[in-house]
Formats: sequence, C-alpha cells, structure tokens
Amino acid sequence: MSRYRHELHSGSAEAAGRKPLADYIAEITDLVTIELKELFPEQWNVPASLREAMGYSLMAGGKRLRPLLVIAACEALGGYRKAALPVAAAIEMIHTYSLIHDDLPAMDNDDYRRGKLTNHKVFGEATAILAGDALLTHAFYSVVQASRRYGIPAECTLSIVEDLAEMAGPRGMVGGQVADMEGEQGLTELEQLRYIHLHKTADLIVFSLLAGGRIAGATEEQLEALRIFGTKIGLAFQVQDDILDLIGDESKLGKKTGSDLKQHKVTYPFFIGLDASREEVERLTETAKNAVMEGGFHDCSRLLEIAGYLMKRDH
Repeated sequence: MSRYRHELHSGSAEAAGRKPLADYIAEITDLVTIELKELFPEQWNVPASLREAMGYSLMAGGKRLRPLLVIAACEALGGYRKAALPVAAAIEMIHTYSLIHDDLPAMDNDDYRRGKLTNHKVFGEATAILAGDALLTHAFYSVVQASRRYGIPAECTLSIVEDLAEMAGPRGMVGGQVADMEGEQGLTELEQLRYIHLHKTADLIVFSLLAGGRIAGATEEQLEALRIFGTKIGLAFQVQDDILDLIGDESKLGKKTGSDLKQHKVTYPFFIGLDASREEVERLTETAKNAVMEGGFHDCSRLLEIAGYLMKRDH
C-alpha cells in the first residue's frame, strides 16, 4: 500500500480530537503560515526584493479561509492533513496575488489591505505586479508538491491543477473580476451581480473544497456535494461582504467601509435591501449545510461549523 493510501485509510490523528472551531482555525492558520514561509527550495536563487514583496502580502494576515477549506474538506473525508498543505498554500498564493493586483491604481486603487499599506504603496507598482505574477505561477509548483512529497496520485494532482486553472482563470475568478470592472459602469440586474460574486469570490472557495476532497479520494457524488456547498457559502460570503461594507467595523475589517459606494459599485443591499440580504445569507448557508449533510462524508462537522461561522462573521 502506498504512503498516500495508508494515511488516507488510517485517517488523520489531528481530526480525531474535537477542539473549538476557533482553536482549529488557529491551528490550521499556523500550519499554512509555516508552509508559506518555506516558499522556495533552498537552492533557488530568487531576487531578495521579489521574495520580500511576495512575503509582505502573504504574511499580512487575513482569514486564511481558502486554505482552511482545503484542509477541512480533506479531513471531512478521512484524508491526511499534511498531504493537503501544499494545495492549501497554493490557493492562498492565488488569493493573495489577486488582492495585490486588485489594489493597484488601474484596478481598485486601494491604499490599505488588512490594515497595512497595499503592496504597491510599499514596493512600487512594477514590483507589486511582478510579485502577483510570481505568486500565481508558484501556486502550480506548490500543488505538484502534494504528489512529490506525500505520494498523492498523479491523476488526482492533474485534476487539481485543471480545476485551479479553470476556477482562477478566464472562466472563473479573472472573468468575475472583469465583469466586476465592467459593472462599475452600471449594473441593472441582480443576476449580473450574482455572476460577479459567483466567479470573483465563490470559484476559489469551490476549488478549495474540491481540492481537499480529491486529496482524500472523494467520489463523484462527494465532489458534487462539495461543489454545491462551496457555491452557496461562496455566494453567502460575498453577500455578507456587501453587508459589512455598509455597516461593518473598520477596526475589524482593516479597511474603510463604504468603498463600494465610493467606487459606485452596485451590491446586494442596493438591489434587495439590507434585511433581505441578511436573509439571503442565511438561506444560502442552510442550503450549503444540507448538501454536505447528505453527501456521505466521514465527518462533515467542521464544514458545518465553518459555514455557520462565516454567516455570522463581522470582518
């Protein structure tokens, strides 16, 4: 039996204990941060300025939501946490690159991200662009390390790479970003906004869950349950962001509220109101929970806890 198969079927020791969600999140965050600090092989000669710019945004804090979902989905199916870590790190690289580029003057023109100066404000626009490019590219290298280091089958890794290229690219996140940019000229239908949220935000969440499931050897039915779960909580996450942009606490958010209004962006509360937006978050979250509860998982309790946590978050 391969190392991967032995660890998959023996389950993960880490998942055996039941600790509070906050402790679980902190533990996964620490593991992902360690993985990200060891970004390059020792023998690689990478310009110091590029290392610093990449690390500045990677270590700027944040919820580490997407890596958390990779690990939680893997463990929900009895998979091995360590084998999922390279992919968890990869999705954080993709997410971070997108934020660096989003903050640029040509895009959202933001001065602060997670309570710190944005990358281009510290390192200049050219280096910020290249740091984002480097993170995007290096993410695919990191995915492959799940096979190199932990024996994840090549076919599984190939599917993860394919999913990442699809969901982070023109059909996914980048397509959603373009639709968001064009939407600043004026959205007239809720469905247009839903498209933006599904692709700009939800697609990377769906990827994270599918990747964790694939590492644990998920069936097609289980992958479909993860896809539904991710789509619903991804949309709920962005609707909640729309709400927080109106009424959130700036000290917790790490950025100015009202940025959507300032940039003339149309949001869910604009279309359906604040109370209806809150109800939509609850409805989407319940649909997500039902999908995994009926998905035949080894233990989906962490996924259910995370869904509830995201629905009630205040930053």
